[in-house]
Amino acid sequence: MIKRTVEFAKHHTPNQMRILARRAQLEARNSRMRLTVPVVSRCEYDNVYHCTVHKTGSQWIKALFSDPTVYRHSGLLPYDPRFYKRRSLPVVPRGRAALALFHSYPRFEQIVKPGTYRAFFVIRDPRDIVISSYFSLRNSHAPMGDILQARKILREKPMKEGLLYCINRLSERYTFKQLRSWAVAPKSETIRLFRYEDLTGERQMDEMDQLLRHCGITVPPSELEDLLARYSFSKMKKDRESAGQISHYRKGKAGDWRNHFDDELYEAFTAATGDLVEVLGYPAR
Repeated sequence: MIKRTVEFAKHHTPNQMRILARRAQLEARNSRMRLTVPVVSRCEYDNVYHCTVHKTGSQWIKALFSDPTVYRHSGLLPYDPRFYKRRSLPVVPRGRAALALFHSYPRFEQIVKPGTYRAFFVIRDPRDIVISSYFSLRNSHAPMGDILQARKILREKPMKEGLLYCINRLSERYTFKQLRSWAVAPKSETIRLFRYEDLTGERQMDEMDQLLRHCGITVPPSELEDLLARYSFSKMKKDRESAGQISHYRKGKAGDWRNHFDDELYEAFTAATGDLVEVLGYPAR
């Protein structure tokens, strides 16, 4: 009952008050972690930047990097730029992992970095992003911004028309352009791209170990296995549903777009994205 009340308040509180509350909550959590979790090894970089677009497991990555296990083996505290003073570009303090930065590569390059850093960008098959966006907007995304308006539209349309609406929405919000900007960015040891499908697939342990090591963080295999088990999609889905909340986590299956795209939808998708699928390294239709 208490959790449901908190969730209702979070979704119906004015945006500015919600930001202040979440910032206070995050800082309180970070203070507790500093006091109660001993750091056994420190990250060799001053900052880590997690860059992505929506519907690529951003909340899942955020949960992993906010866990005490990662702090214990890095000394990096989680930092969510949404809950601090609004700027066009964030300035992230040293010793923080900046989580879920939704910027194109050129915009990320404009961010002032106070010291040494590593960054990673999570990509996903853009066709599956369309499907995930549809179900999230229609059923589960928290009611903020224009989500309720989009939800009303999608619930009044047949699914095919709803998917066309989502393709246009993603295009208008530059999601496809952001993906392309990272895919064609100059190669760099500082920045690495990871696939959502690999991070959540059969080789998850190895892929997540590579991601953390790229960021200068080494988590022992047994602890990494426990960490990934705590934040498995199935467990997070079950936890949310048992708390009386609508789960934000669907099956996330790679290639789910094949179950929903017909010729007309694929034509509309191609008109909006061009050769993005191939540029990102995914198989063509």
